[in-house]
Amino acid sequence: MLILLPPSEGKTAPPSGAPVDLDALSHPGLADHRRRVGDALAKVSGQRNAMDVLGVGASLTAEVERNRTVWDNASAPAGQVYTGVLYDAAGMAEWDAATLDKAAASVRIVSALWGAVSPADRIPAYRLSMGTTLGRLGGLATYWKKHLPAELDGLADGGLVIDCRSASYVAAYKPADAAWVSVSVQRELDGRRAVVSHMAKHTRGLLAAHLVRDDARPGSAQDLADAAAGMIGDALVDVALTPKTKGPDEVTLVIAG
Repeated sequence: MLILLPPSEGKTAPPSGAPVDLDALSHPGLADHRRRVGDALAKVSGQRNAMDVLGVGASLTAEVERNRTVWDNASAPAGQVYTGVLYDAAGMAEWDAATLDKAAASVRIVSALWGAVSPADRIPAYRLSMGTTLGRLGGLATYWKKHLPAELDGLADGGLVIDCRSASYVAAYKPADAAWVSVSVQRELDGRRAVVSHMAKHTRGLLAAHLVRDDARPGSAQDLADAAAGMIGDALVDVALTPKTKGPDEVTLVIAG
C-alpha cells in the first residue's frame, strides 16, 4: 500500500532545528533534483516579480522572503510542518514514533520542492505550488514527472496506490504498474449527494490516519472500500466504489450533510 497525499498550502515554520539534510530525506536519489528546485526557488524569491511567479498575494510576502534562505532555515518532521485541513484532520503532528515508522513505509507527500517525502522527513517551511513554472526548470509538474516514477513505482512495488491528491499533483506522478484508486468525497443531504471541497481534505485526512494507525494493507480498490467502511457511523455514512476502464478506480467517502 502506498498513500499519496498533497502538501498543504499552510505550513508552520519550525522555531528551531538544523537545516534540511537532503541526503537524509526519503528517496536520496532525488537530492540533486531537490537542490535544483530549491536553488531556483531561492533565486526567484529574491526577484521583483517573485509574487507573480509564485502566484501569491501581498499577504504572503514574509513566506516568499523566507524562501530565499530555504537551505538555512530550521527543519522539522513534514507531518508537523504541513498544517492544512488534511493534516489537522489526520492529527499528523501528534503521531508517535511507531505511527511515523508505519507512515515512512506507506505514505508519501508529493511536493513541488521535495518531489516526495514521508511525514517523518525533516523539512523547512516554504511557499511553492506544483503549478509554478521556475525559470529554466519549467513547469514543476513536468519536471517531477521525469524523476518520481523511478522512486515511487519501486515503493508501490505492485501494491495498491491510494491517491488523495489534487489534479496538479497527480500530474507530477501517475503509477505505472500498480493498482491505483483515487479517493473522492461527497456530502449526502436529504437523500442527494454532491461533491464537496473543504470537507474533502478533512475526510481524506481522517482516512489516511485510519489506514496508517490500523496498519491496513488493502490490496485492491474493494479492499480499500472495505477498510474505509470501518469509519461508517463515525466520520462517514457510506462508502461507494466505482470501477473505471481508464485511469484509477474511485472510492467515494460519503459524509452527512
